[in-house]
Formats: sequence, C-alpha cells, structure tokens
Amino acid sequence: MSKPSFFSPYTHGMTRVAACVPRVRLADPATNAQRVIHMAREAETAGVAVAVFPELNLSGYAIDDLFQQDALLAAVETAIGVLVEASVGFCTTIVVGAPLRDGGRLYNTAVTIGRGRILGVTPKTYLPNYREFYERRWFSSGQGVTGRQIVVAGHSAPFGVDLLFRAEGDAPFTFGVEICEDVWTPIPPSARAALAGAEILLNLSASNITIGKSETRRLLCASQSARCIAAYVYSAAGAGESSTDLAWDGHADIHEMGGLLAETTRFATQDAMVMADIDVARLRQERMRTGSFNDTGDALGAAWPYRIVSVDFTPPAGDLALVRPIERFPFTPSDPAKLAENCYEAYNIQVQGLARRVEAAGSKSLVIGISGGLDSTHALIVAAKAMDQLGRPRTDILAYTLPGFATSDRTKSNAWALMKAIGVTAGEIDIRPAARQMLADLGHPFAQGEPVYDVTFENVQAGLRTDYLFRLANHHHGMVVGTGDLSELALGWCTYGVGDQMSHYNPNSGVPKTLIQHLIRFVAASGDVDAATGDLLEDILATEISPELVPGEQVQATESFVGPYALQDFNLYYLTRYGMAPSKIAFLAWTAWHDAAAGAWPVGTPDDARRAYDLAEIKRWLELFLKRFFANQFKRSAMPNGPKISSGGALSPRGDWRMPSDATADAWLSELQAGVPV
Repeated sequence: MSKPSFFSPYTHGMTRVAACVPRVRLADPATNAQRVIHMAREAETAGVAVAVFPELNLSGYAIDDLFQQDALLAAVETAIGVLVEASVGFCTTIVVGAPLRDGGRLYNTAVTIGRGRILGVTPKTYLPNYREFYERRWFSSGQGVTGRQIVVAGHSAPFGVDLLFRAEGDAPFTFGVEICEDVWTPIPPSARAALAGAEILLNLSASNITIGKSETRRLLCASQSARCIAAYVYSAAGAGESSTDLAWDGHADIHEMGGLLAETTRFATQDAMVMADIDVARLRQERMRTGSFNDTGDALGAAWPYRIVSVDFTPPAGDLALVRPIERFPFTPSDPAKLAENCYEAYNIQVQGLARRVEAAGSKSLVIGISGGLDSTHALIVAAKAMDQLGRPRTDILAYTLPGFATSDRTKSNAWALMKAIGVTAGEIDIRPAARQMLADLGHPFAQGEPVYDVTFENVQAGLRTDYLFRLANHHHGMVVGTGDLSELALGWCTYGVGDQMSHYNPNSGVPKTLIQHLIRFVAASGDVDAATGDLLEDILATEISPELVPGEQVQATESFVGPYALQDFNLYYLTRYGMAPSKIAFLAWTAWHDAAAGAWPVGTPDDARRAYDLAEIKRWLELFLKRFFANQFKRSAMPNGPKISSGGALSPRGDWRMPSDATADAWLSELQAGVPV
C-alpha cells in the first residue's frame, strides 16, 4: 500500500481536521443526515482525518419541546443508521450532534462514527439553564455516565464521558469530545481529556450569537488550546436554526496552542467548512518539555479511567498540500499590527535589560564598537535609549569605529554619521597598524606582502577590535556593550574569546538577524529619531551584510558562507524551540519558501529579499546549519549575559539551551539525508 509522500503533512506528524457547519433543517433528521454525508464526502476528498459537526445537528438545536417527541427521536436514530452505512467507505471519522435516549433519560450527545461503526457516544456534561437556555427541561446531564454501552439504530457502542478516540499506525492521534457549555465551565471535560492524552479536542456547539459573544468564544477556544497544549476544534450552529428568539452565526474555528489556524466566515447562508493540519507531533513535544502539564495530571488525578476507542484511519497516499499558516519568518510575523507589537516589546526588553545592568554595575560609561552594519547600529540605538531611561547623557556612551583592511567608505561614513546623529562620544581607532604588527609577530605571510586572507588574518582583526574595546572600558570605568545577534551565535559566526563573541553585556544576544532589521525600521518610524537619521538607518539596512575583514573588490558577503539568514533563522526556530526532525523542518521551510508569490511578507521586506528557495537549496543550507550549530556550541557555552527576547527561545547556557560542546550532529544529518528526497 502506498503511503503519504514527503510533500504530505501526514508524513511529518500532522493530522488534518475539519469544522463543519451544514445548513440545518429543523426537526428533519433525514435531510440533515444527507447534508452531513455531503460535507463528510468533501472532507474525505480533502484528506481529513476527523470532521466535527455542530451540537444537536441531526435534529436542530432550537426545536424546544420537540426534543421529547417520539417521532423525532426515532427519526434521529434512523438518520444515525444512515450515517453509519455511508461511513463504510470513508477514511474520515465524523462526530455529529444528536439527542439520544438511554435508560429512560434523554441526553444531548456527540456521536462518533467511522468505517461503518458507531465508535462511541459522548453525552454533554454541563447543561445551561439560564437566560435563553433551558436544556434541563429536556436533557439529563452526562455527569457520572461512565463505563456504559448504548444501542443506537441496532448498533451497540461505548457510552459515557470517559471516552477517548485513538488512531495508531502511520498517523497516530487521539481526540476527546465535549459539547458547547462544557468549555464555558471552570474545569472543562476537555482539560481532563487532554491530561489523559488527547491532543485534539472537539467541541460540538450551538451557541447563539449576540454582540461581542464571538470574541468571547474565540478567547475560550484559544485559551483552552493553550492551557491544554492541544488543538481545539469548534463548530457552532448556523444557517437554518430557528430565529424565533435567537440568532446563529455558524462560528467554526480551529486553534492550536493558543494560535488561530482557521475560521469560517460567520453568518454564512449555506454550508461552511474550515480545515487545518494539526501538528500532533509538536503538541507531544511541547507536553513532554512542559513539566507543569504532566504535574497537573498527577495532582488532579483521573476521576475515572478513560476507555480508549480505536479509530481506523489510513492517511491518503501521495502529495497533500499543507493546510495551516507557516510564517516565512517565525521570529517576525507578517501581520503588521503583530509585528509592530513584537518590535515594541523586543526593543523595550533590550533597553530595560541594558539599563538594569548599567545601574547594577555602576558603570561610568558604555563602550561600543560601531561598524556601520545592522547589529552595532541597533545596539547603539538600544544603548542610547537605556541612557535616556536612566536620566544620563548620551555622551556617556563611548562609541568607536575601528576600521580594518576591508572597511568600506560606505560603512565607515555611516558609522560616523550614526554616532553623530545619536549624540554619543565618538572616536576612531585604526586597527591596521596593530594588526600588521601582530601578523608579523605570528610570521603570517600577509606581513611579507602575500595576499593570504585566511582565518588567522580575519580573527586578528576581530580580536583586536574587541581587545581595544575592553581596554577602553578599563580606561574609562565602563562596560563593553556586545553587538552580535542570536543568528550569529547559532551559526558560530563570531570570533571566540577576545573577539566579537565576548562583551560585558549583549542586548542583541536574543535577537535573530531577521528581527533586527525590523527593529531598526521600527525605530526609524517611531519618532525617536529625526528624518535625516531615519534615512541613514534605511541606508544601513540596504547595506550588504559583511564582516569586512577580507580586502578586495568583491564584498565579503556573510550569507554566501553561512547561508541566507531567512532560512537559517527558520531552521534555528524549529530545531531549538520544538525539537523537530530535520526532514520536517525542511518540509515546513519548503512550504513557506518555495513560492514567493504565496502568503504575506512582513511590512518593509525589500523586493529583492522576496525570493523563493527550492527543496535542494533548503536541504543544503539546513545541512550547513546543523554542522555549524553543533560545532559551535562551545562559543554559546561561554556567552555573556543578555535578555531573552522571543518565545522562540534564546541560546544562553543559563536559560533556554544547554548541550555539550562535543556532541555530534550525525543523527540529525542522517535523518536529513534519509528524509528529504533530493
């Protein structure tokens, strides 16, 4: 039997779900069942594993005392029989709402159907009986209903609030079910289901609409998915429900760990469905590393042992386009409002961190090297704002440009212009005489006039710059402000020890290169600088990223050595934040980057940066990333203090990231070679 290809989310630990809102016909289970079947076929064609429908969908929710009519209830059971028969040919499992009788009581239930069987029936636990809701008039609560069986349309099935549904095999996942009001309670049943192993939580809802209620529902679904480290799939009643006293907006959405993946257009007049690929493997990873999640399960304990119901699911073979948003820049959102908020917070975290360190150290000055590049530019802006916050003059910042053998006129002039614009005490130290002396002392060929530009030649310059800065800090009773960023630390693109890897405090250490660019744009547009300084910052942003250590006509482009920062920041995020396998990172990167015209770009991204990468490029740069990341841990193990900026993580050995410096990347490289088909 053929399996999903590399280009399918099912290969990478994901499960496709759908939230469906069919147009309902009140008190007509036969018609409603046909509409469910029609949407289930659509879901099946789209490769959906689980599709959820609204509360009491087979009967309609707003039918009041008709719930207790024998004719209706018999028609509901007949309709369920029709659904069971239709499901024989479906891989998709459907979960549909229905009123069902058992033991002289009527329950508001969710019926889970798959492969010609009723897999289980879950009753609603908490019945609303306030304002416009009178469910206790008709229904009994499912509270305490455990370990039971129910017979529906001639099919016997597990019945109770103690059911979890689990698929094994090539695409394993577990889901739990609750109904509408259940999630509005202090401890929803889905919380226990998550603690018992359900990664996907389904809510069949009716939930009429009033002004502002939709936002409350989103908050509930988002917060439940975040607290439970789960996906939350919500489907509420819509078109066709009775408008006698209420209105319905057909609100369906899918959240994962607090983030919205998909949402219907509300107030649709016809059937509506949204789909998303749930990253079940990511959820398991996050639960494994979040000790408090498992501690909660241990402390709370299970009120009952859950019964595990087997779900027969075979993922579709071949390619299947990913259905979930993947940001090209995981540290830099494409939504303009979110990006502005992130930049505001990142900038102020940096400023607060540096100001606190200056205050605690009692430093009389800050010493910083200015190259005219991105990192030192932003570090200088942060330092100036920190001094403003402390009520100290910016002239207490001693900024130096330290030109070497390859420093360009453009970067040097930009460095001087920036120092003057910010209003710091500016200076220049030409490191070339000292570098020539050191190279001569070392017996390096360059001292004899040979054009040998090796790593020694480069690091002599990088080391001298840092050495001067530390001695200047000694001389002026100050502290050295680091400028290197998170991306450079990940790739080891820094000179160890007496080099740009070291400082007294580094406000940039938690900021990736792709975010620093937007932080500079944020400052340029913030009103904190005048128009001329804003133009200067834009010119710095447009300058090729280069260490400027090797002379020659061609610019020493950093990204030609370490790879595009756009891809390497992507790799860094998914490797360290979620521990993903390299092949999965490559799949996500391909999804995000193979088509430059698809999806949104962060505001301010230059046109020449809006390019695509094919899978071969992605694999090549990911391989380089893994090799450099593992080989350079020793640099990160001795990194200076600096604030964590992003939920994507940092690389401080005292915080987010700890690993031995002598670990090997072989297992990761082998997985990459075996898992990526180029």
